[in-house]
Amino acid sequence: KFLIAPECLTSENEIKLLTAEIERLKNFGCLGVSPSLEGLRDENAKLKYRLNFLQKSLQEERSKTAKSMININSCLQEIFGAAIQAAYPDLENPPLVVTPSQQPKFGDYQCNSAMGITQILLKTKEQKVSPREIAEKISKNIPANECIEKVEIAGPGFINVHLRKDFVSKQLSSLLMNGVQPPAVGKRKKVVVDFSSPNIAKEMHVGHLRSTIIGESMCRLFEFAGYDVLRLNHLGDWGTQFGMLIAHLQDKFPDYLTVSPPIGDLQAFYKESKRRFDTEEEFKKRAYQCVVLLQSKNPDFIKAWELICDVSRKEFQKIYNCLDITLIERGESFYHEMMKDIVKEFEDKGFVQVDDGRKIVFVPGFPVPLTIMKSDGGYTYDTSDLAALKHRLCEEKADILIYVVDSGQSVHLQTVFAAGQMIGWYDPKVTRVAHAAFGVVLGEDKKKFKTRSGDTVRLIDLLEEGLKRAMDKLKDKERDKVLTAEELKAAQTSVAFGCIKYADLSHNRLNDYVFSFDKMLDDRGNTAAYLLYAFTRIRAIARLANIDEQMLRKAAREEVLILDHEKEWKLGKCILRFPEILQKILEDLLLHTLCDYLYELATTFTEFYDNCYCVEKDRQSGQIVKVNMWRLLLCEATATIMAKGFDILGIKPVQRM
Repeated sequence: KFLIAPECLTSENEIKLLTAEIERLKNFGCLGVSPSLEGLRDENAKLKYRLNFLQKSLQEERSKTAKSMININSCLQEIFGAAIQAAYPDLENPPLVVTPSQQPKFGDYQCNSAMGITQILLKTKEQKVSPREIAEKISKNIPANECIEKVEIAGPGFINVHLRKDFVSKQLSSLLMNGVQPPAVGKRKKVVVDFSSPNIAKEMHVGHLRSTIIGESMCRLFEFAGYDVLRLNHLGDWGTQFGMLIAHLQDKFPDYLTVSPPIGDLQAFYKESKRRFDTEEEFKKRAYQCVVLLQSKNPDFIKAWELICDVSRKEFQKIYNCLDITLIERGESFYHEMMKDIVKEFEDKGFVQVDDGRKIVFVPGFPVPLTIMKSDGGYTYDTSDLAALKHRLCEEKADILIYVVDSGQSVHLQTVFAAGQMIGWYDPKVTRVAHAAFGVVLGEDKKKFKTRSGDTVRLIDLLEEGLKRAMDKLKDKERDKVLTAEELKAAQTSVAFGCIKYADLSHNRLNDYVFSFDKMLDDRGNTAAYLLYAFTRIRAIARLANIDEQMLRKAAREEVLILDHEKEWKLGKCILRFPEILQKILEDLLLHTLCDYLYELATTFTEFYDNCYCVEKDRQSGQIVKVNMWRLLLCEATATIMAKGFDILGIKPVQRM
């Protein structure tokens, strides 16, 4: 009863109404007039078609829901929500607090709502009731359900919940047969994620690493949960800096229109043009003229701009290929044509003030105004960010819009979002617009991460260093002696890029984090190296017992997962917490929760493996005497969840390491 998706109920009601309508049409004497039989038959056929369609989609929805992993925490919240409603029908929005228990003696989950309800009764009704009494009343009103074995009231009014073994066992079997299916999310919403966003003619540096890794992982999570995701790379590909770059291109490669210029090092090219811009007055004037000609779409200047953008694009793509990043490029230039309409819209609605020739917009609650037009008639970042916001909301029709941008941009983005709200582009109660901010990357000296010479660390150098260090680590462990050259290469890239991504994602993104190759490549503690080794070992258990995938699938259909040993029970419950972990991240966008969970799952598995024999061998001969199939199935369920967790984090495990 408590596990039916809301869409199923809506479809069921519609089916009832349509069935009644068909009955009424069969018996058309009750219509009072004598309509043409042909028209009625026509309407009847249409209704029958609609009825069949609805019944079919209801069946599909039910089978999808049946295959989905159940979010046990959400189920318990529904059950306790109904119990509180029955016990205290007059309470509006009573607190609903259900969490996993920290210790086995307190059951599997706890409902801690009684304390909050005590406060509400005291404030609103001046009734003094003890939390324990409230907990007892809630417990008596728990409706019939398939997951709770028993509840106990502890201490001042905690309700300890014990889950049914057969319920947990059934959910694990379903996971093994259907794979990791996301919990049903209802209507398919559109999510736009703005991430990575480097600048043309500048190399990607370590600062772009966080936005790229965090954004990719968020996209993977929303895609897995069934959302329609648009991954946007808001490149800095327009603006005054292109004037000096084009002027320098004309001087250095005068035949650039016919012969493709060999700009190998764009960073050096940028620095040369910047030096000339700062020191040569004549060059500076020409650079400004180039900007005007570019913005007026002169074909020769557009060609020069495209050439420069292409060189950058190729460099960025090398990094995206290494890190397995997928993006759709939609830089600032994409919004250029929309900017004059943005200025006009703010003017028409009376939001624009003129200050020293500039057009500015004050947003209530924000001290610094947005400059939407400079005194020379040019546009600014504020204008392009407003144009991008409007396009994503009104053209792309985003339900959720996430900007993965560093914390330093927080005030700017909040001002832009508030301006969009003020002018009526969106209602925050309907559309979620969020800034997923992140801190800076620090060196081991706890200062901003730089090279020895004080330059910003180039991202491509960092990735190459990661590959070198990963290979050194594998050779230290003498892996090169047991793996083929191909397996060794796969292990190297898996460890190098997996460790760099995991080191970032396992820290709360709001904090700064210290970048340390030594720490991230350590195969002890909460690192990708440890988890990748653990995963490879788990996958090897069945293989070494000569149990193939087909045998595991057959066992998943036929075997009952016995969870009698406390370590089996602990592992089974830990595996099934996966959907509630994902649900929490969809709400708060903090991916370190998933890393913490995977580490907890791996350590819980180690406890289980140390205490419960999966494969029993003869001590003398080493021959396999007995295979405990239900325990191998627990190994398989653990590996299945870990593999999906890795996939969301963008980490590629390997079969042999």
